Amino acid sequence: METTMKSDAAIGREAVKTNESATMSSPAYQAYTILLIGFTVAPIIAGLDKFFNVLTNWTQYLSPTASGMLGGAAQQFMYLVGVIEIVAGIGVFLKPKIFAYVVALWLGLIIINLLMIPGYFDIALRDLGLMLGALALARLSSVYDK
Repeated sequence: METTMKSDAAIGREAVKTNESATMSSPAYQAYTILLIGFTVAPIIAGLDKFFNVLTNWTQYLSPTASGMLGGAAQQFMYLVGVIEIVAGIGVFLKPKIFAYVVALWLGLIIINLLMIPGYFDIALRDLGLMLGALALARLSSVYDK
């Protein structure tokens, strides 16, 4: 008698296929939806603001090392960052199973940059929380991203 073990993702996909209404009321699906919306909207807003600096002056978050390497082109670099963030937000909406990992990696790079700026460790810690949220979205996407 051979017993086969199903992965959590396989069980979750079966639940999604068999009872869509139960999925909508599932706390896991609700968490997935909240994270999907958040990691779609927030990067797009932050990315757009790299062009307008309404929320903040984004160049202040560049480490001295990064600023030195850019040689006075910090704002132009922020334009590139903005485009990347907008694409990442759209990507999360379209294919969270892949782009949630991209966002998590991006946040990891931001954390490294922030740790090189004295006085910005609190923001690095906040971004660690965001990175963990992106990783949670990636894991939930293995079940709910069709």
